[in-house]
Amino acid sequence: MLCEFPYSPCAAFRYYVTMRTIASASGEQETVAVRRSESADAQGIDSLISPSTQAVFGRVNAIHLLEKANLAVTLANESNHVLAHASFYDHPVGDLVDQAHWESYLKKHFSTQKCTPLNTLFLHLFVAQLNFATACVKEIMRAVFNAIAELEYICLVTPHIGDLEPALSETFEPLQCLTDSNPPCLARICHRYVHCPRLHVRQARVEDHDDMMCISEEQGNLPTVVDQPYFLAQLIKDQSEKNHIAVCEVDGVIVGFISLSADVDLKELHNSFDFSEVNDLYKVQHMGHNEPASPAGARDESEKPGQVQTFASQQQEEPRLDEAGEISKKPKVFRFEFLVIRKDYEMRSVDFIPYVIKCFPDLDFCTITVPTLLPEIPLLQSLLRVPPRATSLLLQELYVFHPIGFMPLEVRAALAEDQPAISDLVKGLTLNTSLLQDLDHYYEARRALNGTPLQAFVAQVNSQIVGILVIRDEQDIEYIRAHYNIENFIYFSHHPHEEHAQIRHFVLKPSFQHVTKHLFKEVLRLAHRSCLYHRIYPPYHKQENSCIHHLDFILNCAVPVRPRRQIIYPLEELGINAPCKQITEEQAPFALSLLSRKLSMEPKVTVNARVVVVGASDTALSFLEVLCFCPHLRFNNLTLISAHGFRGDYNHEDTAFLSTSHAYSSRDVAQLPLHSCVSVVTGKMVGINRKSKHVLVSGSRKVPYDYLVLCTGLQYQMPCPTGVDLSQPVTNSQLPSQSVHGRYTGPIPSNLFTLNDLHDCAAARRWLCANFVELEDDAVVYGSSMDVYTTVQALLGLGVRGSRIHLVLPPAEPGASCFSDPAVEQAVLAAVEQAGVKVHCNCLLAQMNDGEHPDPLSRVSFTTEAEPLRLHCGVFINLSNRRVDYDAFRSISGSFLVFDGRLVINSAFCTSDSAIYGAGPLTKFSCSYRSEEWSHASFSSREVGRELAAILLPLFDPTLASSDEPAPEADRLVPQYKEAVVRGGKLPGGYHYLHISRPCATSGTAPPVKYLQDRGLITGRAETGNYFCLHLDCNELVETLTCCSLKPLAVSNYLSLYGKHQQLLGQLLSRYHRGLIHDLYSFFSQSWCLAIYHDRFSDLQLELQQLSATCLKDRTGDMDDVLPDAALRATLRSSAVNYLTFNRNLLPMFASVEPPQHK
Repeated sequence: MLCEFPYSPCAAFRYYVTMRTIASASGEQETVAVRRSESADAQGIDSLISPSTQAVFGRVNAIHLLEKANLAVTLANESNHVLAHASFYDHPVGDLVDQAHWESYLKKHFSTQKCTPLNTLFLHLFVAQLNFATACVKEIMRAVFNAIAELEYICLVTPHIGDLEPALSETFEPLQCLTDSNPPCLARICHRYVHCPRLHVRQARVEDHDDMMCISEEQGNLPTVVDQPYFLAQLIKDQSEKNHIAVCEVDGVIVGFISLSADVDLKELHNSFDFSEVNDLYKVQHMGHNEPASPAGARDESEKPGQVQTFASQQQEEPRLDEAGEISKKPKVFRFEFLVIRKDYEMRSVDFIPYVIKCFPDLDFCTITVPTLLPEIPLLQSLLRVPPRATSLLLQELYVFHPIGFMPLEVRAALAEDQPAISDLVKGLTLNTSLLQDLDHYYEARRALNGTPLQAFVAQVNSQIVGILVIRDEQDIEYIRAHYNIENFIYFSHHPHEEHAQIRHFVLKPSFQHVTKHLFKEVLRLAHRSCLYHRIYPPYHKQENSCIHHLDFILNCAVPVRPRRQIIYPLEELGINAPCKQITEEQAPFALSLLSRKLSMEPKVTVNARVVVVGASDTALSFLEVLCFCPHLRFNNLTLISAHGFRGDYNHEDTAFLSTSHAYSSRDVAQLPLHSCVSVVTGKMVGINRKSKHVLVSGSRKVPYDYLVLCTGLQYQMPCPTGVDLSQPVTNSQLPSQSVHGRYTGPIPSNLFTLNDLHDCAAARRWLCANFVELEDDAVVYGSSMDVYTTVQALLGLGVRGSRIHLVLPPAEPGASCFSDPAVEQAVLAAVEQAGVKVHCNCLLAQMNDGEHPDPLSRVSFTTEAEPLRLHCGVFINLSNRRVDYDAFRSISGSFLVFDGRLVINSAFCTSDSAIYGAGPLTKFSCSYRSEEWSHASFSSREVGRELAAILLPLFDPTLASSDEPAPEADRLVPQYKEAVVRGGKLPGGYHYLHISRPCATSGTAPPVKYLQDRGLITGRAETGNYFCLHLDCNELVETLTCCSLKPLAVSNYLSLYGKHQQLLGQLLSRYHRGLIHDLYSFFSQSWCLAIYHDRFSDLQLELQQLSATCLKDRTGDMDDVLPDAALRATLRSSAVNYLTFNRNLLPMFASVEPPQHK
């Protein structure tokens, strides 16, 4: 269990599977379903392998077979027991012929002229329970042909010439041998038409009306047809050259129908959708108004006979709008008015396409528009999605296709004579020069300049080059394995290093995007590779990205790979026992996608629902992270509305102004696929139109949504001076309450900075360096949170003398403190005093520039509990008045969502609008929960974001059962999250501060946290910069951890300590009380701790708990007759050794346990 964690691709496949009943030769019946095989099936597959199986397929390693098969399917019964299994590859069994050359080999020896890599698979293993073998093989063949639209033939070609089992002999017919009477191998073939013939599509007739109406009523998704009884009959009657209606049949029974029309509003489509990336679909020529258009397929005069045609040479401009706003020189366009087909035959909906092309042989392209909330049917996966324009409010998705996209595509190695055609193909693309240079190096030496082997492949249709893919050896596979969870998808030990490759460049004509998976599958076969990786660097990174056109084509096929939490190693102490430099050496951050052989035929569920997230808070990023990392889902319409977009690449000085939750650093964000999967709208939400379902953003832009998620959090607001007359003695207690909580509406001074995010911090630092640091003016830092102390330290770090800094603290809430540990607070205040920073307590801003125009700000006045405070300032840094942003408040209240100081939600994140959700500190629970002290602000924002995603995912993922409505009593309970709440930063005195604690209530009404007196472990002193405080709860689990150190902290390591039992931490409690631990920093940097910091240690814990529980459950009767404790310890020790052995690349400091050697 611990050794590897491969992704099971069956989830998406199961979306298209239904249970069926089969019968054995003796009449026994079983209810079964065909699904993608899982690694857990290996044991059941091995049990079905017989000598007759090995006589045909040779010796089989089930795990290796599942890992390398393009398609592996299992027939399981209702109890999920394996009845049968079949594995399919894209080349014959064994070493009969090189996998890259099987096509020519078979055509030389057998009559297989119609077999191509696109339409053929090879059976590498079939096993089944003997009495169900015949029924199983038929059911598997039916399911495989049904699931893979382009598949026509399944061949059984093996060098092991032996007698076939009767089930295979009946299913596979012999191939005709062309060379001699003694064929060199066993060669048989299975045809689609025997098991899953294509649907028969014909023109609809009047007598089909009743059958068509029955299908419409069954599906219930075509109200126009159902509500108007004669609508369909009229359509059938009014068929013409421009209007067609067709039905599809199975054995003479109608199972679906379509309606096609030439009545297309191109102007509306052009206004709503962005055709700039798919303009090769048009046949619009550069000509005068009176010149006739060239006939379809006409060759340009300048084109030489036999010349290779390219994408760029045929690329045309978008249709132009004339002065009247009409489309001039209209292409011939048709559209699907509607398509209705029974659920059982949805996978065969692509069979309509040949009929459409036949009806309109000269069409330029065909369009289909579908509602964004409609699940994508398989037909749409064969079409090209046209992205909506940024200004479009239409909640529709547009798909198009051109007949050329369905012509046979061939993939082969690039040749030198292809270079002119490739140059035309990539003309005008970003980084095309880099692609052409790598291509030159490939032609010259098959290697890049740095010596890395290169391979280049082209895709062509009718001698036209329509795509190119350049790959190179993945030189950093050990780094990738250590830093990314590729072992969630592959068994790494079954993939030699030479089988890993990196996508360097990729260009494909949009008309052929639906065969992208086939292109990658072919490249893996031809290049003898098993894994392709694609790196996506953030846009701000200086490292040159690859020439990719289009990135979406890769993302539609590959799976995103999560980054792994890293161990911070004490490299000097470890010496030669440290991991290799290839692992520990830091590289530029990137998001990683993976495509392996077993994923090359894995379908993805496309989600077109428009999900709009407002605010780039930790909660929002966590929510988007979960959605982007769903391997079998592809979200096309994720949008983030944020004032400054995603967090960019900020340096250390920028991040020093504010404290951090250690949730998402700039590097963390760069390792997520957010930049490629999420569209960013820069601006602030200023309105919500619930009726039209769009968000109004500053700048008058409208963003449509199907689901809206509000995660704006809380922000520091511009302080509003009370405006009192300071010529008279006034104290804070004498101020009217409304003046203290007012909203500032005047001009904002140019030297006043309110810091809420890294963008604000970077702007403030640039201004300070240019206009303040070298001068002698004073700085005023106003606020009461920990951020004021980190900002003071940032100013000191910029070279500002402490005597120039005024720290002004507003009155604090009773019992409130910036720091949870008094020792840290005392040390920080002492450091502030030692630095010469002037601290003013219990101050409220009264006036700016004595009530005159505030820009630039030179004087500020405060009321106190005694005399007023007047300060001169060259810069004012505001970190006060943290609450809901006014624009967010106005948007929420203006749309009549319930707002009571915060956005009111229930335990499932729902607001009063079923399409609008809220999460994070912006929200509070409804009063019906009677728990005012608990809110999302009490918990880890990352955990809250993940829980929000778990609530919404069943709305999009057909493989997840929608959760039933919670029981009434459960809905009255506030959800309790368990992950730690983290806060940290660099404080005055150069202290690196980290505080990790369990969630706690945010108001004083909750009981205070109490620790057992003997459960507090403290070493060092905060003043000396070696303070480490750790508290255990009543179960001896680590509950809080506080660090205050002059040295940088190993934050990732310390986060791993939360929730661990003290015995797991080297008998921590007993050692501490015996005086054996003098420095917890040194204690937790010992090499034995590194295994606990490993990101898979929690899996080891879970496995050990399961083993222990199993052993205890098996103990019955007298305790003297139970399993000896020594045996249990040996079992647990074996699991621990396996954990260390498998993760040896990251834990080489542990001695490897070798089996004893016998002489």
